[in-house]
Amino acid sequence: MQRHFNTTGPVIPAEHYNIDPMQRLDWEEIHQLIAAKKFFVLHAPRQTGKTSTLLAMADVLNQSGEYTALYINVESAQAARDKVQQGMKTIIGSLIEGAALRLHDTRLRQWRDEIWDVHTEYGAFREMLSRWAQASTKPIVLMIDEVDALVGDTLISLLRQLREGYIGRPGIPFPQSVILCGVRDVRDYRMTSGHQEVITGGSAFNVKAESLVMGSFSRAEVEALYAQHTAETGQVFAPEIFPELWEDTCGQPWLVNAMGHELTWKDKAARDRSVPITLERYLAARERLIYSRATHLAQLADKLKEPRVHGVISTLLAGEASAETLLLDDVEYVTDLGLVISRPQLRIANRIYQEVIPRELTWTRQITIAHEQAWYLTPQRRLDMPKLLSAFQQFFRENAESWIERFQYKEAGPQLLLQAFLQRIINGGGRIHREYALGRKRTDLLVEWPVDEAQGFYGDVQRIVLELKLLHKGLPATLAEGLEQTAGYAAQCGAAEMYLVIFDRNPGTDPDAKIWQAQESWQGRHIGVWGM
Repeated sequence: MQRHFNTTGPVIPAEHYNIDPMQRLDWEEIHQLIAAKKFFVLHAPRQTGKTSTLLAMADVLNQSGEYTALYINVESAQAARDKVQQGMKTIIGSLIEGAALRLHDTRLRQWRDEIWDVHTEYGAFREMLSRWAQASTKPIVLMIDEVDALVGDTLISLLRQLREGYIGRPGIPFPQSVILCGVRDVRDYRMTSGHQEVITGGSAFNVKAESLVMGSFSRAEVEALYAQHTAETGQVFAPEIFPELWEDTCGQPWLVNAMGHELTWKDKAARDRSVPITLERYLAARERLIYSRATHLAQLADKLKEPRVHGVISTLLAGEASAETLLLDDVEYVTDLGLVISRPQLRIANRIYQEVIPRELTWTRQITIAHEQAWYLTPQRRLDMPKLLSAFQQFFRENAESWIERFQYKEAGPQLLLQAFLQRIINGGGRIHREYALGRKRTDLLVEWPVDEAQGFYGDVQRIVLELKLLHKGLPATLAEGLEQTAGYAAQCGAAEMYLVIFDRNPGTDPDAKIWQAQESWQGRHIGVWGM
């Protein structure tokens, strides 16, 4: 079988298009940390290539003849939770079988029962590593993957045994270097012991020298990955795809590969390698990927339920809060998960996540809205936005309180409800681009609607800008600010139609007074304004 884009499991170079993982990290720095006998952390968001990188590092170290390097994965011990005896037996089993299968070293199997009987779950792992280090002719480098999948006393026991081994050197033999790997930095490990004592990873494992972050692909690496497909199959990608691919993924490895898979395999017509991959095919594949709710995207959505994630993402979606409302630890945690980036401004990490997050938060609302696309199309097949917004205004008046109360993200409830309504009408016909970031004080929506179905987005495209704002400063100030922002965003997007929606969430305002509409202008641009 020809090589292909990989979306599951570690990269196998003979089977998958790939970027050499050793080029994606500062090998000189890592090699120096190992030589200096340091314990350290390597972390990155899920499906970024951590496992592939660790395996490649182990191969390089073993082939150098300088070290004995072993990769193990301890995720299977997660099921033990606070049953520390069961959890540590599973971790020790991963170490023993890893050494046997990857290094052909079966001595650890012979030591298992003797060491366990003497040292039990609170010392057997440390003692196993110590005996192995004493028997080894080369310094040992141990890479432990999925550490942050462990919970409770199992994780506490593992971290403390590693710390004891580190502190006991050089009098007691122990591995030269231990690398902990996971999604989160060790500082974000939060455990509750069997005695309900809250312990952080930083206190249980305070011997780490560094926390290294594995980044996403660069733009050059994204294009190089796709060029491998062209080189092997002759199938070409239109150049205009790559700026869109970069904005959609920002180099997130799973997204880059998932888009490649959608383009070259899920699109059945493109399996004929003589068919070029056009921008139109790319946009259709992007929508399929978002709509598929694939495993990676489902895991991302599941994280939205965590309180620490909620605090950051709800602030971004609402767009009204300032940096003072956020906790630094929470921002760092959500950044480690890959959901947001903080430079140059705190925002959701890429355009696909910007689409997935509001869709996921409003999915059940969207599919139960009883409005049809055909109701809001003119005879010329253009979207009738005044009619659509009038319908939403009435829908919002009748449903807002009960529906928003059921939203997990109530802070951004009005904005999310409008996006759910709009997505229900647009679905399958056009596209919605969303922009929100900390301190913008609004949510920007750009609707693109192809008027000529036959030509799609290459023909006549209706571009509509909507600015969503909450009423905080009083209507005159909010209106003036909103009109300027709406006109500016429309100019940036090349949109001829523009609308400003102002949500009044003040419980003291008469409900009838909240519902209004007007026509305003800003520097020659006509803007429809809708209050609700």
